[in-house]
Amino acid sequence: MQKRNTYTQIEDFLSDESFQSWILFKIDENGWEEWTLESRQRAKLVQDARLLLLAMKVPESDLSSSDIHNALQTVWRKIEEKENQSNSEENSKTFFLRKYFLAGIAASLLLCLMSVWFYNNHFKTDNIVTYKELIDENSEGLVEQTNNSSKPQIITLSDGSSVLLQPNSKLSYPKIFTGNERKVYLSGEGFFEISKNPRKPFYVYANEIVTKVVGTSFRIKAYSDQPDVEVLVRTGKVKVKSNDLIAKSDQQEVVLLPNQALRFLRSDLKFNKITNITQDETLVKSVGNIEQLSFEFTDIPVSQIFETIEQAYLVDIDYPKNKLKDCHLTTSLSDQPLTEKLKIVCKSIGTNTNFEMNGNQITITSEGCN
Repeated sequence: MQKRNTYTQIEDFLSDESFQSWILFKIDENGWEEWTLESRQRAKLVQDARLLLLAMKVPESDLSSSDIHNALQTVWRKIEEKENQSNSEENSKTFFLRKYFLAGIAASLLLCLMSVWFYNNHFKTDNIVTYKELIDENSEGLVEQTNNSSKPQIITLSDGSSVLLQPNSKLSYPKIFTGNERKVYLSGEGFFEISKNPRKPFYVYANEIVTKVVGTSFRIKAYSDQPDVEVLVRTGKVKVKSNDLIAKSDQQEVVLLPNQALRFLRSDLKFNKITNITQDETLVKSVGNIEQLSFEFTDIPVSQIFETIEQAYLVDIDYPKNKLKDCHLTTSLSDQPLTEKLKIVCKSIGTNTNFEMNGNQITITSEGCN
């Protein structure tokens, strides 16, 4: 803190963050009070800086452009009154310096007012919910998985549900779901296929919204640095509402059916329901293989079924091709989590067919078709 010994102008103090903390928040980690009392001249300069900083401290409120204009006019009116009082007492040089200084105060106040207005209208955080806040609200021990790779990763939950987690995304979830609810927390993007259990609804917390399902497949895109949160339903039905953590939330609930989507505008807490996703260019471009491919198979070779699963989930499936080359299946794998799909396929092939998952690698062992 030796730098403050060279301060000679009020501006020097105003630009010092530790000085601001001391005056505005009573945080004196750098001994400002003791340092100030060492010199009477120094104390006078500190007091002037303190008064100006407090004058510039504007309480947070919703300011319109007219509010800013009126505030500026008030400041200039006070400046003119001060100038008139000083005119008869000071020479022209002193008058010029005072006018210059007061003009600086006006500019500072205007900048402060504009900053508060811009912040309140564009970056106000009362309605922003972070991933960390969601996790902190949960009292259970959670497992967090982050996808730092360039490819989607499969996460299998304890209830058999699966999540295709996209790059630069993370998911927190309990090792075992307990109680009457299943809750997970998403930051980024994931495609969910939920194991059916009407008595134990599944909730996905993502930024400012909560998505409730019983058994269905859907995608959520909720990146913290993007202005919107998107939910797109492939099968089943979901209910979406705003998080209880949001200030001024109206708690409205939106029901989405297959091939419907919702875009939640984070800036003004509005839901935009999209009943025909083919008419939304952004959604059309973002639809992945898993949302486009059909999982309805009629007398289809097992090799083709495995290929479809590989394309949808971006996984690698190793299976005994020679033993299964003549196997054909008729089955429906729609609206099923990945693990359930694999169970159905293996059971359909034969009782001696099993699978094992290790990340994005799936190994099928079999002695052939029934």
